[in-house]
Amino acid sequence: MSKTKPKSSKANSFVSEIMETIIIIVQALIIALVFRTFLFQPFFIPTASMQSSLMIGDYLMASKYTWGYGRYSFPLGIIPFNGRIFERIPNRGDIAVFRPVTEKDPYIKRLIGLPGDKIQVKEGRLYINEEITKREEIGTVQDKDSRGYIIPVTQYRETLPSGVSYIIQEISDEQRLDNTQEYIVPAGHYFMMGDNRDRSSDSRILSSVGYVPAGNLIGKAEVRFFSITDNIAPWKIWLWPKNVRLDRMFESVYQ
Repeated sequence: MSKTKPKSSKANSFVSEIMETIIIIVQALIIALVFRTFLFQPFFIPTASMQSSLMIGDYLMASKYTWGYGRYSFPLGIIPFNGRIFERIPNRGDIAVFRPVTEKDPYIKRLIGLPGDKIQVKEGRLYINEEITKREEIGTVQDKDSRGYIIPVTQYRETLPSGVSYIIQEISDEQRLDNTQEYIVPAGHYFMMGDNRDRSSDSRILSSVGYVPAGNLIGKAEVRFFSITDNIAPWKIWLWPKNVRLDRMFESVYQ
């Protein structure tokens, strides 16, 4: 005659399995939170301000540890403090993810000015500490923004005094931010600019982005891990064959 387990034993076994599952899920969430807070965080590019270095639809990883940790290194900025822990100074030319003082969403731009630098744009040319930055024309391409508006732009390879170079885009040298005041970057702050110079809201607009406090840096952009055209949601896998940019995946964001 076969024996059956008591109902209480079955119930205890079921509860035990549920608790084990909950513990595994909590552990996974804690690991993911630690990874996102202290190591790497993914970001999505929704605008044209950094094209062609970062295209609309690019997904990238930013390292959180490279420059140390500030308030916005932590989710939602839940730990309010000034400055940075384990601070390391960024290099001019790095691509930074940060929180502008006046905004709630993160921005991503190229770091152009260090504390104490004099930055100015005259007739579309970038001046750093009163020295013009080298610029070499590459050619003309079609640039599409997040609203689908397409316009021809001229691409240049811009080279900073340190030797760091990258591609910028200009509609012309006569746009609204192509002739600016001279900016003197305050201590403990950085000056950011988009590579798509005439389609970028950046530190040249003091009333919106302005100077970025060191404590508002989130991380250094490192590598693209996914890229899809036209802001298509990545979960729409049936659209991948025609729209995923395979040539932009698993590549450094630095050219």
